Amino acid sequence: MLIIIFSTMLYHYIKVNIFENVVQILNQHAIKISQIYEIDKEISSFYSQDLGHSIVTTNIIENKYDLKKPKYLKTELENRTFLELQYPVKSDLIVLKTDTTFYDNIVSQILVDIIIINVTMSLLIIFYAMFLSRTILLPIKILSRRLSKLDETVLTHIDETSIPIEFKPLSKGINRLIDRIHTFMEYQKELFIGIAHELKTPLAVMKTKNEVTLLKDREKEKYIEALQNNNNSINNMNKMISSILEIGRQEDAQFEPAVKKDIIAYLREICTNFQILAKAKGQNIKTDLKPVELYMNIQPQLFLHILQNFLQNAIKFSKEGSNIYVKSEARNKILKIYVIDEGIGINEDADLFAPFKRYGNEGGAGLGLFLAKGAAQAMNAKISIKNRTDGKSGAVAKIELPIDLRNLDKN
Repeated sequence: MLIIIFSTMLYHYIKVNIFENVVQILNQHAIKISQIYEIDKEISSFYSQDLGHSIVTTNIIENKYDLKKPKYLKTELENRTFLELQYPVKSDLIVLKTDTTFYDNIVSQILVDIIIINVTMSLLIIFYAMFLSRTILLPIKILSRRLSKLDETVLTHIDETSIPIEFKPLSKGINRLIDRIHTFMEYQKELFIGIAHELKTPLAVMKTKNEVTLLKDREKEKYIEALQNNNNSINNMNKMISSILEIGRQEDAQFEPAVKKDIIAYLREICTNFQILAKAKGQNIKTDLKPVELYMNIQPQLFLHILQNFLQNAIKFSKEGSNIYVKSEARNKILKIYVIDEGIGINEDADLFAPFKRYGNEGGAGLGLFLAKGAAQAMNAKISIKNRTDGKSGAVAKIELPIDLRNLDKN
């Protein structure tokens, strides 16, 4: 369609320019003859070879229709074309006429050439489009064929050796997705095994206590003690089930749409809320948040889950009267957030983020850091916990969030 539009415009432009020369010459002749007409009214004709291809004939006729402005007419006679100018002078018309067959033939030949060029270009474009589409579709078909051959039960990487370089990022993305699926499946497997073990053990203990208690008659206090122990076990199991339900809620939160939020203000708000919990244990939360303001696209619930887990652990494992520091800094397109406590520190050789792993004497289901790691992966963030390196006891929990400069408002 664009070729047709541009070709039509080009054809009319050429046609106008060719006949413009003829029109100008006729107009110049008309002006000259009008000047002669003022001197010698009896002039009847005037001939000229100015066009180079045909003669301009001049006649003076009566202006019967009272023509006020010059008028151009195109006529045909015996397969020849003529251009006529009627130029009003007082009560007469100066009629100039010239043969334009030569110019019409040129314009017609140009039209034929344009049509031939357009047809040729259209065929070339169609051929190129078919070739290009085949070239583009071929690697897609290869990827599709390889994906269709993937075994759902045993996911393996796509072979990238024969894939064109333009589609390397796509194949790498698919392989990274397969890696994430493997990781997710391993976590799920480990989680389910841990859940079964963590629930089976207290149930077995409760059953054994009940069987031992029922072997013979005992004092009332013994039955009460057994029931209280069973209730404590049930309470611990309920806490564990609540943590397991939290996993389901977190998976829903992974699909939470990201919103543009001042993350520094959000950090400050979370720390203020946890200040109450820290005060209850005689502790204090101190903040050093930089920059003053930083807008980012984040998933608030996932971010809250990570930070509150770090703060809860800092409060849990720190002694009364200790300080907990929350710091942030933006550097090299990364926002780093630190939660520093004055607790007993950690065992850096242990896998702190494995499910149902408990450290220290404090109770819990052992799923907090496991859930925090899942939330961080969903946000494309990194989290880590190390011991302090400033000579003091305690741990440093760190969150690293990539800053998207395209969606950044920063003061």
